[in-house]
Amino acid sequence: MRPETLGVIGLGAIGGSLARQAKRSGGGMRVLGWSPEPAERAAAVQDGALDDAPARAADVARAADFLVLAAPPAANLVQLDALAPQLRPGAFVTDVGSVKRAIVARAERLGLGARFAGSHPMAGTHLRGFAAARADLFRGAVVYVTPCAAGPGEGAAREVAHFWAAVLEAHPVILDAGRHDAQLAATSHVPQVVASLLADFLARHAPPGASLGRGALDTTRLAASDPALWTEILLMNRDELLPALRALEESLGTAERAIEMGDAAALTAWLARAAVWRRRLEGRGDGA
Repeated sequence: MRPETLGVIGLGAIGGSLARQAKRSGGGMRVLGWSPEPAERAAAVQDGALDDAPARAADVARAADFLVLAAPPAANLVQLDALAPQLRPGAFVTDVGSVKRAIVARAERLGLGARFAGSHPMAGTHLRGFAAARADLFRGAVVYVTPCAAGPGEGAAREVAHFWAAVLEAHPVILDAGRHDAQLAATSHVPQVVASLLADFLARHAPPGASLGRGALDTTRLAASDPALWTEILLMNRDELLPALRALEESLGTAERAIEMGDAAALTAWLARAAVWRRRLEGRGDGA
């Protein structure tokens, strides 16, 4: 759907980018937004990303015919509980968190199965706050849309998918919430752990004053992400993340044993598997 009034709860890098891009999409859409920080609400209005920024989230929910929860995952659960009674009749609701099972289940328990579908745009940033918002962040990005099982969830998922495509020029993919969380544990959450692991290692073991090469800087980029946000994500998806981390330990063990034994053939084979996989990504144009 292309809403007449879009509501955005949370005006950080993701919510702010969504508001900015939606406001610039044309068609006279009215965009309302709320943040717990008054300065952030004022900045979004001054920027032109919002038509108005009421002091209460409930005022946004009552006015919007399409509501996006763009706070951290745990806060989105709280907001969904609080705002469900305030929703405008017939309004659709989505969120933008990177863990989907909990919020889809909460929407079902609240009786929103016909009006809610989760979203996860694969266009995140390690930067924080409205100042990091961009008007093109979602253009061309894949967005996973996760339906509710209770009620005619497919209808809500179609409406949410159409919003991402028509308003934000993204590429929606409808995916079961459970499959989403299992997939993202490997493709998003493990990479965050690895980046932070390497950053922690370098912080403790790099010689004082040592220069870091491009490889270390590129590999640790995600380590600059918001620790509180990632604590929520990793714990919320821990049942899927822990098996993935154990598989990572097996791969690291293979390299460690090959180095310890001086086994050039095993080490080359290990490096070659990684190199072939990465080069295939470059060949098909995937992002790193």
